[in-house]
Amino acid sequence: MRRETQNILLVLLGGALLKISFSGLYLRYVQKGLLPLLIAAGTIMIGLAVFAIVRDIRRGQAASADDHGADEHEHSHSSRSTWLMLLPVLAVFLISPPALGGDVVGSAADTNQTQRSRNLLGELPSGDVIPLSMTEFVTRTAWDESGTLDNRRVKLTGFLTRADGDTFIARLAISCCAADARPLKAKLVGDVPSLPDEQWVELTGQVVPKSASEKNSWVPSFTVESANAVAEPVEPYES
Repeated sequence: MRRETQNILLVLLGGALLKISFSGLYLRYVQKGLLPLLIAAGTIMIGLAVFAIVRDIRRGQAASADDHGADEHEHSHSSRSTWLMLLPVLAVFLISPPALGGDVVGSAADTNQTQRSRNLLGELPSGDVIPLSMTEFVTRTAWDESGTLDNRRVKLTGFLTRADGDTFIARLAISCCAADARPLKAKLVGDVPSLPDEQWVELTGQVVPKSASEKNSWVPSFTVESANAVAEPVEPYES
């Protein structure tokens, strides 16, 4: 592959990283805290490409694809594999894939639902309605034996998904990137909204006491009192 083409690919890859960084699309792939690393990586890739281009111009030694005629067959294989680097660039610039959704919730093992890690659970805030993340809600229902959520009205934000005739509110949590996403969900009872799958909602209601158990893979039940359809949040994943 010609050096000019290599430099262009490097610019495109660096530009793709900067595009998803500054547009907020990176939140569909990695955690918010990794933004500085993405910006740094994109900037370095573009900087290296610019440096190489300036050096080639000064030296007047831009490489040619036919420089090594005897190795033409070998280089053709290398070139084809290098062009594959364009695929993620085209995906970022042309496709803009959505965040992970209900298909991951349905296919993931329920035994990973809470990771059953004994987090230190602080006191719940005061107020008529308590906004909680799905992570805290599911963790409390699995571990908080004192029942601090019982008879407390809670607001949850997530997307709807259905399985075996039941409706769930779900959210995906990530530790680093979308590749390690794990599902968090609660079974809906009461005034269950008749909205389509993958629709993001804000639900207000109460947990069904002692509904999360090892038998149902620690999936709590949530009695819905009110439901509002909302747009997908800028940060679709929890951490």
